[in-house]
Amino acid sequence: MSYNLSLLPPAEKNKVELDKQASYVVWQLKEAKVGPDAIRTQLENIRDEAEKAWFEQCVAKYKKMMGVL
Repeated sequence: MSYNLSLLPPAEKNKVELDKQASYVVWQLKEAKVGPDAIRTQLENIRDEAEKAWFEQCVAKYKKMMGVL
């Protein structure tokens, strides 16, 4: 089943984007391209507390999936 992400409301689009960013930063961490401070830097750029919490949940999810401690 396919979904047209452009039809999502702006808040949902942002959640998808934050999920992608979390996946990418954890992958970079796993590949030793960045250090743990990269996650902190990303969090500093997010202003909304709910979005920060979502990003942190996504980071935890991808760390578990990718086996990153």
